[in-house]
Amino acid sequence: MKYLSCKIGDVVIGHGHPIAVQSMCNTDTLDVDASVAQCKALSRAGCEIIRLTTQGLRQVEALAKIKERLRAEGIDTPLVADVHFNADVAIAAARVAEKVRINPGNFSKDPEVARAKFAALTEVCRETGCAIRIGLNHGSLGERITAAYGDTPLGMVRAVMEWLQMAVELGFLNITVSLKSSNTKVMADAYRLLYKTMGEELGMIFPLHVGVTEAGAGDTGRIKSVVGIGTLLREGIGDTIRVSLTEDPVCEVPVAQKLRELAATDAPAPDATSFYVDASNHDDFIIRGAYLAGPALLDGKIDDFSMRAKVEGRELSSVEIDAFKDDLMQACRRRFTKPEYIACPGCGRTLYDIQSLLKEVMEATQQFAGVKIAVMGCIVNGPGEMADADFGYVGEGGGKVTLYKGGTPVMRGIPQEEGVAKLVSLINSTLNK
Repeated sequence: MKYLSCKIGDVVIGHGHPIAVQSMCNTDTLDVDASVAQCKALSRAGCEIIRLTTQGLRQVEALAKIKERLRAEGIDTPLVADVHFNADVAIAAARVAEKVRINPGNFSKDPEVARAKFAALTEVCRETGCAIRIGLNHGSLGERITAAYGDTPLGMVRAVMEWLQMAVELGFLNITVSLKSSNTKVMADAYRLLYKTMGEELGMIFPLHVGVTEAGAGDTGRIKSVVGIGTLLREGIGDTIRVSLTEDPVCEVPVAQKLRELAATDAPAPDATSFYVDASNHDDFIIRGAYLAGPALLDGKIDDFSMRAKVEGRELSSVEIDAFKDDLMQACRRRFTKPEYIACPGCGRTLYDIQSLLKEVMEATQQFAGVKIAVMGCIVNGPGEMADADFGYVGEGGGKVTLYKGGTPVMRGIPQEEGVAKLVSLINSTLNK
């Protein structure tokens, strides 16, 4: 088997190279000062690859300024341009960024146009040394793929394989791939199937960017990320990782670093049901605990487990352990005792203060156990990427939001200050029918 590597600036990822930790700015890319400040904070925290939203040519120009200022200060952390819906912007960004992320689901609706634009993009990348990430998310598959395979792990893999085959035919291999979902089971199954399919159909393994998209915040966001990413890392799948939290992106970095550290240690027996954790702090406890017990729960190898834990020398009570178990069981899709929140981490496209809004939504909806509620910052990560949600709250801009029931918008143009109350009313009226 041939294992490929991907060079992103001075960072090389792939088989035999260290797992690289990355994150994404949640600043408006047009705000150069704020974006530079956040990139510097991420770099200081140990982030090795930084992504910024680059939805138009103005953002490409701003990215060039951000890069120039960072390099002038001696910060060489590679920058990734995150592009959706516009192939020409991706081509322009490839002259600035060290890597360009494209989404096959929205690169172009016309397969022939997509092929021609992708060929043009690879030519620019060959000239500049820019890498490409083919980054597909569950729920953002194109209509043709969805009609053939459904919105499934198989559909995700077939969509990506089309693009990898194009890349091989074009002779451009400086590529990394991601197949993200907020559903940990869908995510793990998709990556496993892709890894197997690349070997069988291409005879080569492209580097994989692994993450659980829209994981949320706090303990639940961390546990969900550890379950999905940790399960794959224990199988040797994953070359760069991003923990997506609806928080300051600097908070993502230590979680990813701890996961990388744990991946280098011996995993417990696959059928182990008793665990002990001696943790330095609360985050260390939930990360270690989820890494130990989560993969076997996710794969159905065990149905329950017992755990003892110390945090800073204090033995955790049974109540504290049970609270952690509830969160872990839910992250593994085994038992639902509270609402499931699907929340994007926020980026330059986000149209409101998503961190504060998520907290408000969570406080107002705790009574809806088992209901999946999405809180999305914009139209890009909204309707498509909240594929698993029962209800959704999506920013429109201009202080307005749209509420979704399943994948259907049912209330548009709602003033943001009324959005949470109307969301609760929508959930109540639906559940009480």
